[in-house]
Amino acid sequence: MILFLVTTRATVNGIEIAYDSFGSPDGRPLLLIMGLGAQLIHWDEEFCELLAEQGHHVVRFDNRDAGQSTHLHEAGVPEFGSPASPYLLADLAADTAGLLDALGWPAAHVAGASMGGMVAQQLALDHPERVRTLTSIMSTPGPHVAPPTPEASATLFGEPPADRDAAIAAALRTWAVIGSPGFPMDTERISRVAGLAYDRAFDPGGTARQLAAILTSGDRTERLAGLAVPTLVLHGEDDALIPVAAGRATAAAVPGARLVTFPGMGHDLPRPLWPRIVDEITKHTAG
Repeated sequence: MILFLVTTRATVNGIEIAYDSFGSPDGRPLLLIMGLGAQLIHWDEEFCELLAEQGHHVVRFDNRDAGQSTHLHEAGVPEFGSPASPYLLADLAADTAGLLDALGWPAAHVAGASMGGMVAQQLALDHPERVRTLTSIMSTPGPHVAPPTPEASATLFGEPPADRDAAIAAALRTWAVIGSPGFPMDTERISRVAGLAYDRAFDPGGTARQLAAILTSGDRTERLAGLAVPTLVLHGEDDALIPVAAGRATAAAVPGARLVTFPGMGHDLPRPLWPRIVDEITKHTAG
């Protein structure tokens, strides 16, 4: 059962950010930031409900250039390897801070996955007063800390699918490479979410702009050494896209950070691990 669900848009930094929420507004505020090319629906509703049941007021949202938030089509598609980018991770972090303003949250617990973890780190660095706790999931302090396997890297640079069916097939191929080898691949869920994501917004150019932001934003390791925000790092030990060495580097960079790794987990959140992941986040936000 969805405890409390609102779908709306907020005007932030001159763009619109789409979001929805779960749980009681009296709960601990928890903002979830999704990764490269991903949408708020990639935070599964059941996962959000589990967090809400543990006393969180959960908000998930679409980053700029994803889902139903503003897409910067006029910025064009950056060439891979170009030193220029239409925006940086700092701009995505500023969007996130603006969403906190729109929500009326002076500060929140913040959890980000993959690129979302990078944005969460940047938010904690640029706006530390807005972050009660930081949870960095399958992420990295810099784009070159631990390179992906060649097979995983190739999933980022294929030809865009031509239609909805091709988008679903591409998602299945991608998660077969970067998903969790220690857990059964949930083909039904992957297909369903890929279809929903295509219906909400299909924009390979937006994904390319987000990737350019990652690659041009530099390394945060030195700045993370001065971070005083309580930090939890969660990472799969079998992540082919952002290897576990990047999670270890994140935890090593932040004073007092706690690292939890999961055998068999790749670059996704396998359903059998949801109770453990929710428990780790809950212990962190309640501490």
